[in-house]
Amino acid sequence: MSGAGTPENEKLDATGLKVVVVAGTWHTVITDGLIAGAERELTASGATWSLVRVPGSFELPVVSKAALEAGADAVVALGVIIRGGTPHFEYVSSAATDGLTRVALDTGKPVGFGVLTLDDEQQGIDRAGLPGSQEDKGAEAAHAALATAIVLRELRSAA
Repeated sequence: MSGAGTPENEKLDATGLKVVVVAGTWHTVITDGLIAGAERELTASGATWSLVRVPGSFELPVVSKAALEAGADAVVALGVIIRGGTPHFEYVSSAATDGLTRVALDTGKPVGFGVLTLDDEQQGIDRAGLPGSQEDKGAEAAHAALATAIVLRELRSAA
């Protein structure tokens, strides 16, 4: 894990934005850390937000799309996929990544990508924003979604 090149995240004013955090239920310790990081970022920004849980990362795209179509300005998608001994990892990782990209493009709204694709559980703990973690990917995904929603709002109001 390098973390090299990570930008300094400026404080955002996301007042008036509605955000839905869509999170899988696998690997609870890691996922709960990701949710807590997203919560910190969203609350600090002034955005209105809610949490929706889904069974796993495969279900993130369809629920994210539904949230955006129901009026959310952005989604923060959080999940944990840990490599095992079968090709399941590649299929679920690809489906979640491709699906969330498609959701963002089809809706024209941002999806903060907080799906961790890991070789082992320790890598997730290191990235989950937990005490002792080296990174906070939940907060990073929320910040990316908010920053993009703000840019889109500015572009659309200037048109």
